[in-house]
Order: sequence, then C-alpha cells, then structure tokens
Amino acid sequence: MCQDEGRNVAAGDRPRKKIVIIPAFNEENGIELAVRGVQEHAPDYDYLVINDCSRDRTLRICLENGFHVVDLPINLGIGGAVQTGFRYAYEHGYEIAVQMDGDAQHDARYLKEMERVLVTEHCDMVIGSRFIEKQGFQSNGIRRVGIRWFAGMTKVFFGQRISDSTSGMRMIGRRAMELFVKDYPRDYPEPETVCRILRHKLKVKEVPVVMHERAGGKSSLGNVWSSAYYMVKVTLAILIERLR
Repeated sequence: MCQDEGRNVAAGDRPRKKIVIIPAFNEENGIELAVRGVQEHAPDYDYLVINDCSRDRTLRICLENGFHVVDLPINLGIGGAVQTGFRYAYEHGYEIAVQMDGDAQHDARYLKEMERVLVTEHCDMVIGSRFIEKQGFQSNGIRRVGIRWFAGMTKVFFGQRISDSTSGMRMIGRRAMELFVKDYPRDYPEPETVCRILRHKLKVKEVPVVMHERAGGKSSLGNVWSSAYYMVKVTLAILIERLR
C-alpha cells in the first residue's frame, strides 16, 4: 500500500501516518463514491476497504478499480470488519485511523478539521456529528429517538453528552486503536465504543459535519422490530460497559 504521509500544519512539519478504514457489506452502489471521495478530498490519507463477505458486486468494483481491499472469508459484521481495519492500522504503525461507511454518506472533506481537533486538542476520538449544526441528512425519526436516548445515557453514566454516538464517521489515535484491537463489539458498536473510550478516561470530542443520504442499499434498522432490538441491545451493552 502506498504510504503517502501528509503533513499536519497544527502539529508542525512532522509527517503522520493516516488511514481511512471503509467497512463494506453489499455496498455496490456507494463503494466507488466513498473511495473516490477519500482520494479526491483527503489524498494524504491511505485507505483500506474491508469487504465483509458481500454478496453483491462490492468486491468486483474494488478489484476492477484497483482499490486497496481486504476480502474477509466470512461475514464478521460491522464490528469485526472495523476491528480488522483498526488492527491493520495499529500493526502497521498508523497514528490516525478513520472509520467511514461504504455507502458514501460521509464526506472526506471534513477529515482535515477532524484531524486538527484530534491533534491540537489531544483527543483520542473525534466524532463527526450531524446534529451540532443540523444540516444535511438527519437520519429517520426512529433512529433520532434512539440517538437522544443514548446521549442521555452517556451523560448520566459517563459524564459527557455525545450528540451523535451512532455516527459511523470517527477518527481515533493510537491509544484508542490499542484499546479496540483487543476487544470490539460485533454489532451496533458505535455507542458502546464511545462509552468504552469514556470509561477508560480517554478524550472524546465532536465536530459538525454534513452527511448525505445512502447512495443505495438499505439500513440494518429498516423496520420496527430491528429498531426495537437495536435499542434494547445497545442499552444493555451500555449498562454492562458502565458496570465493568
């Protein structure tokens, strides 16, 4: 993989190794847009697509375009795919790793500001939040209810309100990478991993971003039953995290 190390102005002239991790499961409609966005708007970042045993043309599109891709032999779920990427980043000496979805919802133009906050404010995680300035795609009503619920739980149990703990656009440093390569939730990991970071007294900040609607496919929370399971599962996971 090409190691095109960018320079961070706020941190001086020292190059930093940076990589974008793009987990992808059946993202044939969005994966090319997602990768091209990183290449165009964050050329100083390496990237790696984690193909989570997709059943559509996701892998073929990556191979035809010469994208950097890891093809998992079995489906690990979003948590396993992301952890695979973080493990790669950690073992290859990257100082900054970013998770971005393969459905082209996330805009790589915000990585520069996220990196500035991570470096200058000595954060361990920076989350791209759609709810600070409330512009762009705001998610569906059911999911927004869950997000507010998790924000309240995070405030009560860990002392910090996170407006968009379900955001899949997040940047982490080495300390968080080390934590996540050891253990990472399998499904719906975003709220739980935010709480894990806070439980370990690491620093989390949010920055405003604008997100787009999915380029295609469908959300895993597409009906009432899956949404109800999501709420119960993540609530219990946060409670368990608090009791650890």
